Amino acid sequence: MGRIRILSDTVANKIAAGEVVERPASVVKELLENSLDAGASSVRIEIESGGRKLIRITDDGYGMLADDAMLAFERHATSKLSEVKDLDSIGTLGFRGEALPSIAAVSRLTLETRSKEESTGARVEIAGGRMLKCEEAALASGTVVTVRDLFFNVPARKKFLRTEQTELAHIATLATHYSLAHPDKTFQLLHGASELLHVTPVAELRDRVYQVFGGQTLGELVDLGIRERDLQIAGVEGVETVSFFLRGFVSRPQVQKLNRNSIFAFVNGRLIKDRMLLHALSAAYHNLMPPSCYPFALLFLDCDAGEVDVNVHPSKTEVRFRHGSFVHDFVRDSIRAVLMESRPAPVFPLPAHAQPAASLPYSEFTQRIENQDFGPLPPAVPPDDEELPEVAIERRPANPRRSDFSAEPPGIPPAATREDRPPDNRPISSAPVGGPLPDSHGPLAQGVLLDEQQNLTVLRDLRPLGQIHDSFIIAVGRDGLWIIDQHVAHERILFERILRERAMGRVEMQQLLLPIVIEVTAGQQIEYARIADELNSMGFETEPFGNRTVAIKAAPAGVGTAEIEKILYEVLETSEREFRRASLDDLRRGIAASIACRAAIKINTRLDQNKMEWLLDALAGTEYPMSCPHGRPIALKYSMRDILKGFHRI
Repeated sequence: MGRIRILSDTVANKIAAGEVVERPASVVKELLENSLDAGASSVRIEIESGGRKLIRITDDGYGMLADDAMLAFERHATSKLSEVKDLDSIGTLGFRGEALPSIAAVSRLTLETRSKEESTGARVEIAGGRMLKCEEAALASGTVVTVRDLFFNVPARKKFLRTEQTELAHIATLATHYSLAHPDKTFQLLHGASELLHVTPVAELRDRVYQVFGGQTLGELVDLGIRERDLQIAGVEGVETVSFFLRGFVSRPQVQKLNRNSIFAFVNGRLIKDRMLLHALSAAYHNLMPPSCYPFALLFLDCDAGEVDVNVHPSKTEVRFRHGSFVHDFVRDSIRAVLMESRPAPVFPLPAHAQPAASLPYSEFTQRIENQDFGPLPPAVPPDDEELPEVAIERRPANPRRSDFSAEPPGIPPAATREDRPPDNRPISSAPVGGPLPDSHGPLAQGVLLDEQQNLTVLRDLRPLGQIHDSFIIAVGRDGLWIIDQHVAHERILFERILRERAMGRVEMQQLLLPIVIEVTAGQQIEYARIADELNSMGFETEPFGNRTVAIKAAPAGVGTAEIEKILYEVLETSEREFRRASLDDLRRGIAASIACRAAIKINTRLDQNKMEWLLDALAGTEYPMSCPHGRPIALKYSMRDILKGFHRI
């Protein structure tokens, strides 16, 4: 007798269930997608014990005919595909025909359904893949699927389930995702007697974001609008035009998450976890956010169904694009362009209640500030409950007119004075700088609250008042009070200038009187050979000098001699650690970031009025004034609304 045998349907269904049904959330996903494919406008999800005891999904879709209710539990039985060519253009969330038989094989399942075409419905009961009952029943139109005792007959799978709260969290996240993808539908999630989610139809995606996350999260997001890009494809029948559309919301660079749990990506309405889209999102925030942090993002990519293959994973959470590189660049460029246009301004996080005075003595705080070393890497983020002491502001008289800037920071050409700039026609608040404070109930207060500038286009209008510890610039504008980190502000200015000069092939260099010879490790020597040409194009002149040594003959202009060796070591270490698999553009940006950081104004540097004004003007002229190349915020705003609230005037 041969060794090869055909598996029974029972065994085959359990094997399929192992691929499709990983946990209770997998059951919810498959049934929820079936409800959406059935045209449901309202979906109700009921859960008990994290989905172990009960999962019931009720929808008002078009339901099934009595004959279809029986046939639906056969393997690969589906109404969504009929021919092989249909796999090339899948427009539904479900299509395999494996969900219902796989779920029924590892649970006690009851299906109650009625099509609008029939006066009565059908009830089907299955336990462990075995049919128990099939009968006619008086039911409302739509479908109700009840799943009890998940994995009751597969104890090996059941013991791998997590705690009740963990499984419930996965279900809640899934329901939240699909409610965001379908703002025109009602979603309700119940766990026992508790209602975890209940959203009603809204006209705009913004309204659904408000329903799910609240106004505070919505205020931290930037609307992408609708971005479109066409791809011309040459074919046998001529040139074909394929259109891609991107919409959604992304967070400001200052909103930094520690994991990817706040990234929601949908392709043609399908929830996916695609590495290529995640990489495009990270690339859009490159040099705007620390590498270890992630933004909040709600992305909807729509294209022709033939441009994306969704049949690459049993759970249908991964896709493959026909033109992946084009899609990657489209998503990256669209998000980065929106961040550049909007220039969202970070604001001070205000406590919800009064906090006690800081426990750190003022003298000790001053000493820590003066001794702090601002290296190229961002400092550790303090705990949320860490309090800062009050510090004095050194005030200096403002010059009515700027003189020529005779002591510019190193390597920066003089900028035009504020009087030389063309007039700014942007709408501004009705509250004049230094004018009378508004009455709490007067029209001026309302004007301040309604017309606040929420982006960094106001940088040119700020008037610097002084510095805190010769490190942070205090400035006032029509929209409130600002604090600018002079080091990272200058770092952003130099970073963009270096990249512009590199693109034009006009990087300024300074020849060294004597070459600097540095020793490198074997790994760094390999990395140096790989990036030597890029180093030279960024203003360095280097060459190998014996075994495991490198000679530096010239360096970018504006970089102090003491910093040159540090820059090269930093670039080699970063290249060895992060850029080995990165693109040439990422490598170039990394080198520019290191040069800019070492050449920028340091903390504990006194700036006169002209220098502070120049710094604000130059920062306003950059493309991304929100963050330094390492992701640290440059400016923080204390808005008029917050000031009025602090003094109980509103």
